[in-house]
Amino acid sequence: MNIRVGTGFDAHAFGPGDSVALGGVRVPHTQGVVAHSDGDVILHALCDALLGAAGLGDIGQHFPDTDLRWKGVESHVFLTAVNDLLRARGYVVGNVDLTLMAQSPRIGAYRDQICAGIAQWLGLERHCVNLKATTTEHLGFIGRSEGLAALATVLIQPGPSTTA
Repeated sequence: MNIRVGTGFDAHAFGPGDSVALGGVRVPHTQGVVAHSDGDVILHALCDALLGAAGLGDIGQHFPDTDLRWKGVESHVFLTAVNDLLRARGYVVGNVDLTLMAQSPRIGAYRDQICAGIAQWLGLERHCVNLKATTTEHLGFIGRSEGLAALATVLIQPGPSTTA
């Protein structure tokens, strides 16, 4: 068993609402997102990165939007389940690097809360989770404020009780 790296991406269109879920935190906004679950692009991208690193497919295979069990579910439920899958296969998360792409909302005031929550759900120290945010300089669907997206990169490694 070796160290493995994964990447994930997610995007959602804006829709009716007054907040968006970002990294498990409700961030006030002039719109919500169109999604089956809570539409948390950060946690969805993170789940895909973790699943990819472990060779376990993608979030849609594990939590399909055709299954009513997942309707409206907060995405930290997915993250916790994915982390349990990794641990069952002898892996732990080493670090997480996230990028939110959005013209708005601004997340500076929520960054620490988002990172701390993700660290807690994954059993990491806070400094092992990094979150960056960027705009697309008004280009594309993100720049036109039609939606938002996130990228995630993760490193997973054998857990303490696993022999490499």
